[in-house]
Amino acid sequence: MLPIKIVLAGQPNVGKSSLINAMTNSNLKVGNFSGVTVEHTQVSFEHHCHNIEIIDLPGTYSINGFSQEEKVAKDYLQNENYDVILNVIDSTHLTRNLLLTLELLNLSKKMVIALNMYDEALKENIEIDVKQIEAITGIPTVAVSANTKMGVEELLNTIHDVSDSPKRVKSNITYSDILEKGIFKIKTFLDEKNYKIKDYSTREIAIKLLLKDEKFYKMIHDKPIYMELQPLVINILNNFYEYYDTKDIKEIIAIEHNAISRGIRIETVKCNREKSKKTLTKIIDNVLINKFIGIPIFLFFMWGLFQLTFTIGAIPMEYIDSGFTWFGNAVGSMISHDGLRSLIVDGIINGVGAVVLFLPNIIILYIGIALLETTGYMSRVAFLLDGFFHKFGLHGKSFIPLVTGFGCTVPAYMATRTLKNEKDRLITLYILGFMSCGARLPIYVLFAGAFFAKEEAGNVIFYIYIAGALLGLVMAKVLRVTAFKGEDEPFVMEMPKYRMPSIKLLWFIVSKEAWMYLKKAGTFILAATIIIWFASNYPKGDNYNQLSAKQKLEQSYLGQIGKASQFLFEPIGFDWRQTVALESGLAAKEVVVATLGILYNVGENIDETSDSLLKEIKAQIPFASAVSFIVFVMIYLPCFAASMVFVKEAGGYRHLVYLFIFTTSVAWIMSFIAYNIVLYIL
Repeated sequence: MLPIKIVLAGQPNVGKSSLINAMTNSNLKVGNFSGVTVEHTQVSFEHHCHNIEIIDLPGTYSINGFSQEEKVAKDYLQNENYDVILNVIDSTHLTRNLLLTLELLNLSKKMVIALNMYDEALKENIEIDVKQIEAITGIPTVAVSANTKMGVEELLNTIHDVSDSPKRVKSNITYSDILEKGIFKIKTFLDEKNYKIKDYSTREIAIKLLLKDEKFYKMIHDKPIYMELQPLVINILNNFYEYYDTKDIKEIIAIEHNAISRGIRIETVKCNREKSKKTLTKIIDNVLINKFIGIPIFLFFMWGLFQLTFTIGAIPMEYIDSGFTWFGNAVGSMISHDGLRSLIVDGIINGVGAVVLFLPNIIILYIGIALLETTGYMSRVAFLLDGFFHKFGLHGKSFIPLVTGFGCTVPAYMATRTLKNEKDRLITLYILGFMSCGARLPIYVLFAGAFFAKEEAGNVIFYIYIAGALLGLVMAKVLRVTAFKGEDEPFVMEMPKYRMPSIKLLWFIVSKEAWMYLKKAGTFILAATIIIWFASNYPKGDNYNQLSAKQKLEQSYLGQIGKASQFLFEPIGFDWRQTVALESGLAAKEVVVATLGILYNVGENIDETSDSLLKEIKAQIPFASAVSFIVFVMIYLPCFAASMVFVKEAGGYRHLVYLFIFTTSVAWIMSFIAYNIVLYIL
């Protein structure tokens, strides 16, 4: 099998990940907003006589920018080995997308252009002369649709042909007269010298010199010909500076590329759509991003999501709870040894069951977040909240990682790479933990179900999430005026078209997250529950059998750990069992529920009719302590995995120390306030 390594490059929302799915059935995550791919993703598959490896780079408007995603894309394109660049373009936004194409052409690599979303262009009565684009650019161009798979096979065959060709096709792009004159002078000089370097043509060498290609200058700087070229290049550049009235070569390149991209569009695109006719996207936007009702509509959607999360999720929970109870009793009846029976039933089955119990809630939450991402609504909410976020020292683009944090903090930390300003990025990183991730949802569901009626529990969970988010914004303002002083940057973000998510895509996203949740329950959490069970049952003294269940727990290793640190948490109403549960949550928030399941699902008056964890929580934890506990869980440090990603994204372990002190202090103070307010009211 002959290998072909393809690099996918394109602007945000051009459907790169969708195109990979159409080409490979690999089911990459697809989101209709920038920042879905925050580092390059690799996929391999076989096609004809080739083993094709695709590298999906982050969506970027330019490879010469300063954001993390632009740096990832530029670094890979300039420094890694690959065979073909596949430049994916949105057919409905040709002018803007061609700006990146022109930058990619200057890399002098084998390249293919994919005009994606061609079916949408046809629906909007946009006619594109594909052959003319190919003639103007000199690059093989194929019209495709990732949704319908139109042109995908032709695209793969074109990639094969380009990769197998011994020679690279040179670009046909023509610049303005002033630049072309300079290119011609240098080209003529190089031709007279019969100068060659790599597989560059003399025209390409001239363009790289005049556009100040930094990597090429380093390559040629020590060559003897550079001494002869330098006066000629300087003279031509001075002419450019005078003509354009600027010495900023990036500004000159931008002017040239804008003119070329507009020219290509004029030459190749015909739009027969009536100008007065509003598109469906504009009609929907008139409602959803209305300055008066836009935010209330978003809050209604979020409220509805949490209502569904609790009410619909509660239906299968009863069956899962009954199933694990039956399974535990059945297994326990077959084990005669008391210690082994306790390990299997009380430790493993009850501990893991307490986590699996909340799988339906997790699934509903992820369906809601997936719909936000894939329809294009997330970008609208970012736009809506931009003005509100500015009051707290952030801007609308921070909304993307913050909402992602409602699902999982790990990808949310990675999504901050879309923020160009370093201070904005660090502030967002520090407050992401205030956005309650999916792993905290089971804790909220447990306590809301224990202390509130079913019809109220959904509202309570919604209030918890909103309270955490608002507190995070307040803390962002505190960080802005203290640790990270400076002005926040203006907000610029593309508004993609609304798109109907496919059932296949939703199934992939949700099933992947559900499987990861179950996998964690069956591995990491299983190990944690065994450790917690052991620590809660040992050591056993001489009079162990004469002790009450409460006394046994208190003299256990877990009881000793809890009691040693209880003095720190007594002012906020925690007993030693809640203290231990919080400490175990530093490893993974799901372990908090498993720990509570082991520690509270025991007692002298508990039998088969009263073994529900919800009942035990309500019976043994005062309401004020429960409120304080939820507040602490809502704020304190994320799980171990997320903390390690935070270290990588923030730039060192010192930031993790700061984050631990910051979140723990805020959590303790807010829990203390909440605890005393509830005590005062009650």
